[in-house]
Amino acid sequence: MAHRKTNAPRRGSLGFRPRKRASRLVPRVKSWPEVVLEKPQPLGFLAYKAGMTHVIMIDDRPNTPTYGKEIFAPVTILEAPPMVPLAIRVYRLVPGYGYLTLGDLWVEAPKELEIWRKIPTYSPTKNREAREKWLRDNIDKIARVSIVAASQPKLVGGLSKKKPDLLEIAIGGGSIEEQLDYALKILGRVIRVEDVFREGQLVDVIGVTKGKGFQGVVKRFGVKELPRWHKHRKGSRRVGSRSPTIGAVSEVPQAGQMGFHRRTEYNKRILKIGHNGFEITPAGGFPHYGVVRSTWIMLQGTVMGPPKRPIVLRWAIRPSLNVPQQPPKIVYVSLESKVAG
Repeated sequence: MAHRKTNAPRRGSLGFRPRKRASRLVPRVKSWPEVVLEKPQPLGFLAYKAGMTHVIMIDDRPNTPTYGKEIFAPVTILEAPPMVPLAIRVYRLVPGYGYLTLGDLWVEAPKELEIWRKIPTYSPTKNREAREKWLRDNIDKIARVSIVAASQPKLVGGLSKKKPDLLEIAIGGGSIEEQLDYALKILGRVIRVEDVFREGQLVDVIGVTKGKGFQGVVKRFGVKELPRWHKHRKGSRRVGSRSPTIGAVSEVPQAGQMGFHRRTEYNKRILKIGHNGFEITPAGGFPHYGVVRSTWIMLQGTVMGPPKRPIVLRWAIRPSLNVPQQPPKIVYVSLESKVAG
C-alpha cells in the first residue's frame, strides 16, 4: 500500500501580510538612510517607469567568472523630469514616539506647474520672513529637515496627465543648520536627478506592483489543485478546513486581493543617466508608453509596476559592498522594437 502524503509546507510568506491594496499610488517613504555627505542634498527622487530593454556591458565586479568580459544585462528605463520643491517640513524627535512634525513652510508654486490640479485649496505661507525666523529660532528642536517636491508630468513623453505628484524627501548631509539653509535656498527652484544620484550608485526602489484584482488561492498562493477526475462537492480550486480562526491570525491561504501592493526592492544599480531619450527609446517607442522625452535613468534589473507607474528612488539604506560604485562601460543598447509580432 502506497504511503499518502498528508502534510505540506505552508504557502506564501507571512512577511507580506496583510496582502491588501496600497493606500496611495505614490508611496510614502517610511525610512531614510543616515548618510555622511559633505554638502546637504535630497535623498530621493520621483520617476516614471517607461519600459525595459537590454544592454551589453563590461562586467566590473571583481572576483566573478566574467570579470572584464561582456555580459548581457536586462535594464529598466525610468523617465525622471525635474522636480520643484514647494515646502519645507521639519520634525522633532520624541523618545518613544519617533519623529513628530514641528512645522512647515509653503511657497508660491510656479504657474506652469498647475498645482491647483493636485491641491485645489493650495495656499502658500503668508508671512515667509516670519516663518523662516521661527524655524531658525527653533533650530535646537529640529531633528530632521524634509522638502515636499512636485513632479512635472507634462514633461514626460509617455504621460498624458497634467496633475503633479507630491513626494516628501528628506535632506541628508551636513548639520541641521546647513540642511535648513539648503532647503530654503532651493524652494521654488528646479532640482534635477543629477543633484541627487550619480551613475553607478546603488538605490532602493519603492513602488506599487501590478494590480491583478480578487484572485483565488491557486493563483494567489500557489495551492495545488485537487484532482479533477474525482467528484468534488465543493470544488477543486480551494483549500480544505480553515481550522478555528476566532481570536487568532489564520495562516491558511485564502482568496483576496492580489497585486497593487506597496513593495521595496533594495540595491538597484544606476547604470546611466541621460537627457536624450532617443538614445534608449526602441523602434516604435516603449509598449504602452511611447517615446522618452525628458531626463532618463537606466536601472539594472526589473522594477515593479506597469508602464507609467510612479517610482520612488531612495539612497540605499543598506548598500551592498560587493558592487562597484563607478558607472560600468556599456558597449551596446538594444533599440529593437519591443512590440510582439
